[in-house]
Amino acid sequence: MIESSFQSTISNQQSALSLVHSYHDGTKHHFHQFARSLGYLDWASQPSPFRSFRGAPEVPLSPRPDAPPSSVGDALRHSLGLSAWKQFRGSRWSLRVNPSSGNLHPTEAYVVSGSGLHHGVYHYAADRHALEPRCAFAADWPDDVFLVALTSIHWREAWKYGERAFRYCQHDLGHAIAASRIAAALAGLRAEMRPDWSHRDIAALTGIDRDEDFVEAEREEPGCVMVVGRSSLAVDREHLLAAVRGGRWTGKASQLSEAHVQWTFIDEIARATEDPGRAISASQSTIQLPDYPITQLPDRAIVLKRRSAVALDGRSSIGADGFFDMLARAMPAAGPPWDALWWDARIHLALFVHRVDGVDPGLYVLVRNDRATEALKRAMTRDFLWERATDRLPLFLLARGDCRRLAERVSCDQEIAADGFFSLGMLAEFDASLAEFGPAFYRHLFWESGVVGQVLYLAAEAAGTRGTGIGCFYDEPVHDVFGLTDHTFQSLYHFTIGIPVEDTRLTTEPGYEWERSGH
Repeated sequence: MIESSFQSTISNQQSALSLVHSYHDGTKHHFHQFARSLGYLDWASQPSPFRSFRGAPEVPLSPRPDAPPSSVGDALRHSLGLSAWKQFRGSRWSLRVNPSSGNLHPTEAYVVSGSGLHHGVYHYAADRHALEPRCAFAADWPDDVFLVALTSIHWREAWKYGERAFRYCQHDLGHAIAASRIAAALAGLRAEMRPDWSHRDIAALTGIDRDEDFVEAEREEPGCVMVVGRSSLAVDREHLLAAVRGGRWTGKASQLSEAHVQWTFIDEIARATEDPGRAISASQSTIQLPDYPITQLPDRAIVLKRRSAVALDGRSSIGADGFFDMLARAMPAAGPPWDALWWDARIHLALFVHRVDGVDPGLYVLVRNDRATEALKRAMTRDFLWERATDRLPLFLLARGDCRRLAERVSCDQEIAADGFFSLGMLAEFDASLAEFGPAFYRHLFWESGVVGQVLYLAAEAAGTRGTGIGCFYDEPVHDVFGLTDHTFQSLYHFTIGIPVEDTRLTTEPGYEWERSGH
């Protein structure tokens, strides 16, 4: 019986891994064909960017003038809150601290208990910077610890991007993880992801498994749980879940669109990568770096002014020291946000260098974990140079030459990939990671790429420049550029940094009314 159960588990995992490969390959963009989507934007069904729970009262958060000071309010304001409102003629839209593919924001956040709050589960309403009580429960709880649970609404991304949307939801969740860890550090708090929470646990904790509260509303997919606190981060998971299951629930989820298109491929990959939880606490294999000024935590002003560049000037250059400083910030280290993750670095940067003073234009690779150097050399079947570009970083020159048009071409012919100082693709240790941690780790690879992206965004802002994530790229042509022929490494996300070209037609206002009024 035990042997039969074990064989069934192995068979199920192999089936799930097969579906991961099927989804990943089936949602690649090619020169001749994009991943399946509607091919147009159905504006009548555009999902609302904000979820609310009808019947749930509002609990204001600091720094709102009508709320008492709290570390919860400070952490959420500088991680998941609104950073600005933009307007052009009759159109007005919000921006957030954490970036999002297409500014669609599929990630929702829930807070469990927390300093200055009654014991309970709360939904974070980013549009009002307030909490909506979802569940009141009785349980012993440390005063200086709270949980942040992140979930995804796939429909928000699928509305625009079709089947590839599951990838983008995971990118966004990675950005949110990094933003949450950095904001916690700014508030003097520790924060870490807890891998022992299964998706079913997270669904029960947040109430997103309550059918009666989502009668017409789009369902949410569990993501991860982060524990935030000043000292001890101990939480009794089973005790908390029992308290929540016996708690008093409030509120009904709002519907984001009246009409929907169902992408069953997304449903299938979500089930195949459902996380059963894992009782591990892996230590990171970090690379210690010099204490460059740019590697310090950003201040709150930089966090709030982070923007995604929509165009770059195509002329400006950056000095070598500034370039190396940005890459150094993307290296794993002992501090935020890397200490929030439970696995060692699996994402490496394949760079297209265009305009860096003192650095030859060409193709480079930044190896973010020494363990992967030889594997990358074996996987990249082209006759590359592999010359060390600097003694400050594990950065290798692969080939010299002007690669601007190449970067643009493989990034879905977007000029922004050629018009910056440099652009890059994030190469994941794909098959080895899935074999080690199972199919659920497919999500984590995208999360790590989102964390890297968030760090690059902030590094760019700190340097007086600007970056932007690029989710649209031709997958296999990117692999071909770097001589990758199998699933040992796969490109998951692109990014570019340069001097932005501002659209002067747009007007900008602060994220919240109480900020506009000078409070």
